[in-house]
Amino acid sequence: MVVVSCLAALALIVGKWERQFGYQSPSMHLALETVNACVALLLAYLVYGRFLRTNTWQDLLLLQGLAVLGTANALLSVTLMKTEPVGPVGSWLPPSLRIVGTLLIAASALVPKRQARRRGWRHWALAPAVAGMLLLSALLYWRKASLPEAKAATSEALLVPQVLTLVCFAVAAVAFTRQARSRDDVLLRWLGPACAVGAFARLNYLLFPPDRPDWLYSGDVLRTASYLLLLIAAGREISRHWALQAEVAVVEDRRRLAREMHDGVLQELGYIRSEISTFEGPKVERILGASDRALDEARQMLEALGRSDDEPLGFVLHRAVEQLAQRYGVTLDLALDESIVVDRPQRHALVRIAREAVLNAVRHGKVDRVKVELSRDGDDSVLRISDNGPGFDPAQRQTGFGLISMRERAEALPGTFVLTTRPDEGTTVVVRW
Repeated sequence: MVVVSCLAALALIVGKWERQFGYQSPSMHLALETVNACVALLLAYLVYGRFLRTNTWQDLLLLQGLAVLGTANALLSVTLMKTEPVGPVGSWLPPSLRIVGTLLIAASALVPKRQARRRGWRHWALAPAVAGMLLLSALLYWRKASLPEAKAATSEALLVPQVLTLVCFAVAAVAFTRQARSRDDVLLRWLGPACAVGAFARLNYLLFPPDRPDWLYSGDVLRTASYLLLLIAAGREISRHWALQAEVAVVEDRRRLAREMHDGVLQELGYIRSEISTFEGPKVERILGASDRALDEARQMLEALGRSDDEPLGFVLHRAVEQLAQRYGVTLDLALDESIVVDRPQRHALVRIAREAVLNAVRHGKVDRVKVELSRDGDDSVLRISDNGPGFDPAQRQTGFGLISMRERAEALPGTFVLTTRPDEGTTVVVRW
């Protein structure tokens, strides 16, 4: 709000001062119009690629509005370069196209986020804008005899277009800003301020109408400032696009590795275990146990590669321990708080701790029921795994690799690891972070 107020005050103060002095700089005026045209057409090209992905009405209307505004600025740059008169059509076509482009941008800000029904015509998305510009050009050419010269136009004749574009940009600024608060969209975050500065530029034109077309006014500078904000939006949209491409590449590579592991390592481990199970002897049980652990680790890695990174901790824990319970015929008592959020490394560590605790209860305790709890305790989060097994003497198993691994994972969260067990009283593992 402070920045917007400063821009409004600057538009009024500078506009009042320039009424007496002005800035006679046709070359600078030409440079600003060229910048405006290039920025609008660049962003239109980016929004076109965005529309091919989303197929929404908002992106379609925004694409057409930016294309029309870019064309209007390009035509104005051409007229500024000419020394001879361009005629009534050349004088009135750029401002007419600006009105159309502004209306389309306002419509894109107000239209609901819905997809177009047909996707086959997406590559012809600019056809309506091109047809509309050709139709407007033909209409102006048809009425050229009744069109006054731009220099002879009265301030009353220019009042309605300035008020219309002012209202359109103000409405678009408010609508885009409200949408940016509820949607994680970097383009919308910059469209709101850009439209607000564009509205102040029209306010400057409305209060201090420019009477020399080859002079530079503060409204022209404010209008270019709005396009520079659009240029920042274009840069952020490009960065977001490449970030999404990198994420897609990572996901595809993980899925490829998951398929290779499923068709290769997992199948071979299953074959080895089935062959070993036909033998007898004291070493066979140990080898079968090692094969089961290897298969379990391979399945866990396979699921980690195939799952999404934004899954909640409670959901992942539920799935991980449910698979173990079904495999070993154990009853689960689950009490998982779905509101607890952790980052990806913490989620991986907590899932491994829970799986290790459940596996220890099944293999060593021979239990038939395991309770898994995920809850809050004040500012801390707590993961608790308890069983109804016979328990054991902690002094005899403190050097076991499973317990050491769980403790190290808990401390790396960072957090604490507490193991409570006594003979004939069950075992409880508590992780607090």
